[in-house]
Amino acid sequence: MTDDVVVWNQLTALLPEAEAQEVRDCWSIGEQEAGLGLLVSGILAHQVPISETVRAQISVLAEIWGEGETLTPRILQCCGDNLPAHLKVLEHGGGIEKPAGGFGQDPVGVVLVPWIACTRCSQVLMRAHNRERWGGLSYVAHHYVITSPDGAHGPSGLPSRVRQHHLRRHPERVH
Repeated sequence: MTDDVVVWNQLTALLPEAEAQEVRDCWSIGEQEAGLGLLVSGILAHQVPISETVRAQISVLAEIWGEGETLTPRILQCCGDNLPAHLKVLEHGGGIEKPAGGFGQDPVGVVLVPWIACTRCSQVLMRAHNRERWGGLSYVAHHYVITSPDGAHGPSGLPSRVRQHHLRRHPERVH
């Protein structure tokens, strides 16, 4: 919990004080989803340049709080700081379809959706979603997979809740 508050406060420090306080207030009353929306809106409105690491931190928080799909297009619109970066948040596009039953999933099938890339080693953190019967992807990723430049990949072996907890605290540790 302490780490979460520290990261949240670091991110709110990007905003003018009045807006930062609104975002902190959202955190304190348990409205993290609203706070994330206000944070991203403030960064965009004030054209605050952010590093790719900060972009990844915001993206991970959005994923954890169920706002990834809604906020990702706006997170990607935030001005970059034009400094060399080791992380890059990727646009959500189509996924890579895996055969049914892959990675220990149910027979519905798995779709890997690229999420955050490491520019040093070319590994990509991908979210593994089930293909739902109606054709769309499951709302929540069931697993996270790291792919290497040679295309090798496999399940991380940890429950998604543990990985989310780790990513929330260490988004820079993609590999």
